[in-house]
Amino acid sequence: MTARTIIVTGGAGGIGQALVRAFVAASHQVGICDINAEAVLRLERELGETRALGQVIDVADPTSCAQAVERVARRFGTVHAVINNAALGMVLVRRDHFLGNVRVEDITPDLWQRFIAVNLSGAFFMAKAAMPFFRAQHFGRVINVTTSFFTMLRGGFSPYGPAKAGLEAWTASLAAELRGTGITANVVVPGGPADTPMVPTDSFPDRAALIPPEQMAPPMLYLLSDEAAEVTGQRFVAAHWDPTWPIAEAAAHAGAPAAWPDLAQSPVWPGGKPAS
Repeated sequence: MTARTIIVTGGAGGIGQALVRAFVAASHQVGICDINAEAVLRLERELGETRALGQVIDVADPTSCAQAVERVARRFGTVHAVINNAALGMVLVRRDHFLGNVRVEDITPDLWQRFIAVNLSGAFFMAKAAMPFFRAQHFGRVINVTTSFFTMLRGGFSPYGPAKAGLEAWTASLAAELRGTGITANVVVPGGPADTPMVPTDSFPDRAALIPPEQMAPPMLYLLSDEAAEVTGQRFVAAHWDPTWPIAEAAAHAGAPAAWPDLAQSPVWPGGKPAS
């Protein structure tokens, strides 16, 4: 695979750290972005400055995102991909949320706004900051980590579920906007609860039953490759990806259109349908 420069948000956490390690192992260069200063700088030291650049950023801040993209581009020459993985989990609302539904009264307005800022707006800020590099080189990858449709619609899973639903919908919209430019937008999801701090041990003591964070890497590596140049507007379920299969078969088995495109086929619109 051609070496790429990849930015991973939430890159020092569970899924993010697994992705960063997999990308470096595949000879890519990685900008590790995370709000946890100690963890991100420790990971940078471990992986080495020739392959990794650690940055402490808050993805809810568009200036912080733009500065992070610029620093990565200065260090490695450009940016080829942004993996929008940073997210707040339901443990911030209530640690025992798996055992009893969160009620709307449990969510403060500030917490709701913070979830939307990090889990949805942060992806927009990062992609927007990287877009000039993508446009100039006629190549770019935006990969958004959302969640299962069940979680998006599940009662008592606000504000996490609705924020991820917005991110899923935006991915499909962005993919349609960028079609034919060499820039793609796709979704990768674990496919169920993953073995990360976002899933409390007291709710799932048997961690072996959870999806390993490392399982997210194979579909991501595929999307970064030239083989996926025409793949856009798709979602891939990591739990369904079998790395022992030929890549085309694994992608077909694990992939489907992102968001809900079938629901958009019959709009009430003068003339039948808006121009694409």
